[in-house]
Amino acid sequence: MTDAPLPTALAEIRDDFLELSQQDRLQLLLEFSDELPALPERLRGHEDELERVEECQSPVFITVTVGEDGDAPGVVRMHATAPREAPTTRGFASILAQGLSGLTAEQVLAVPADYPLTLGLSEAVSPLRIRGMVGMLGRVQRQVRAAVA
Repeated sequence: MTDAPLPTALAEIRDDFLELSQQDRLQLLLEFSDELPALPERLRGHEDELERVEECQSPVFITVTVGEDGDAPGVVRMHATAPREAPTTRGFASILAQGLSGLTAEQVLAVPADYPLTLGLSEAVSPLRIRGMVGMLGRVQRQVRAAVA
């Protein structure tokens, strides 16, 4: 981990959660679940190209691109699928997709591994769900490291 400041989008998401009561935090997480960006056209029907996040109880699949699809070199895009029947997990995937996409590879790699724990959701959702989000972030960072290596 580094002492780099948290990227603006992730800091704003965290602050939005922390300003709310536990019940309202859960509601915000559910709102994020409705905002999970759709897969780009080139990945639709090719979900086998995405990596399963084994730490998640629900079937969540992710992939990242670095400097592709018209992005500047080093710019990361996270893509994810998660079932609508798993809104908590889908919400976590959405937070990461929205918060990490558009950052540089260096910024993504500098995000602390415990970022999911800073959202104040530990009392609202099970530890297994939090572990799933930590797993998603870890896989994203591993994929970014592999892409820039």
